[in-house]
Amino acid sequence: MDSFDRAILAQLQEDAALPLNEIANRVGLSPTPCWNRIRKMEESGVISRRVAVLDAPSLGLGVTIFVSIETADHSEAWLSKFAEAVRSMPEVVDVYRMSGDVDYMMRVVVPNIDAYDDFYRRLIKSVPLKNVTSRFAMEKIKATTALPLAQSPVFKARKKTLK
Repeated sequence: MDSFDRAILAQLQEDAALPLNEIANRVGLSPTPCWNRIRKMEESGVISRRVAVLDAPSLGLGVTIFVSIETADHSEAWLSKFAEAVRSMPEVVDVYRMSGDVDYMMRVVVPNIDAYDDFYRRLIKSVPLKNVTSRFAMEKIKATTALPLAQSPVFKARKKTLK
C-alpha cells in the first residue's frame, strides 16, 4: 500500500458515493488505475464494505446506551450463545470483548427508554449475566467511521522504506 492507496481510502471514508472519476482526480490518478486499486483493496479485505451512514435521531432512534456486561462464565459455549443472542438483536450496533473489569461493551440504539427496557429484558433472558450496567448518552460530541490512516503502521512502514 502506498500514498495513492491512502489517499483513495481517505476519499472513500469521507464519501464512498463519490464517482470514480472524482476520486481519481482528487488523488492524482486516471480512473482505470484508481479502480484497480479500489478493487484490489476490496479483494484483500482492506475495504470490507461501503455503506450509507444514517442519522439515528432523524429516524426516531434518538437514545444511545453503552452497556457494560460482566459474566461469571468465560466458557466457549457461553460466548457462542452470547454472540448469537446479541447478533440477533438489531438494537445492538457494536459489541466488543474487553480487558479489565468489564467483559463486554455494547452500543445500543433505540427510540426510547421503553424500547431499551424491552431490549434489556430480552438480553438478560438470553444468557446468564453477572452484571449489566447501562450508561445513557446525553450528547454526541464526536462520531466518525473514518479510521486514522495517518496513524496506520501500514503506511508508516511504507514511508520509512521510501526514504
